[in-house]
Amino acid sequence: MHPSKLGRGEIIAVVGGVLLALGVFLPWYETAPDNRNAIINGQRGEFSAWEVHPILRWLLLAAALAPLILAWVIVRDHSLSWARGEMTAVVGVAASGLTLYVGLLARPGEPPAEIHLQLGYLVAVVGALAIAAGGAIRAGSSERPRKPPGVL
Repeated sequence: MHPSKLGRGEIIAVVGGVLLALGVFLPWYETAPDNRNAIINGQRGEFSAWEVHPILRWLLLAAALAPLILAWVIVRDHSLSWARGEMTAVVGVAASGLTLYVGLLARPGEPPAEIHLQLGYLVAVVGALAIAAGGAIRAGSSERPRKPPGVL
């Protein structure tokens, strides 16, 4: 094991993973207090992603594990058939897209204009973007072996 092999990209990604996992449990949405018709799942108040999104919560927690797996691969010096950090970047982009979609385009509750975003949502978005950025930094620093033309 070589913890000294962890670079800036892995640390950014791991911090992003922790933020994303924490953000799932913090409040994402709040119903407008002055509108008695603003509800999420028949209730009023603050709601976390854990409470509102039964499938997305598991996807985001799995995405939060990706940087830890990247750090494990680097510390243990495992060999991969793709650039290290590449899959973490892809997972980070997917988590960012899903998080932005449910917060900006498909906000839960009725009426959607009366459902306000809270701090937990911002924490999760920043975490997902940090996972993507950290994975991209690592993937960009990895050299790929070159193959002669015509070889797959």
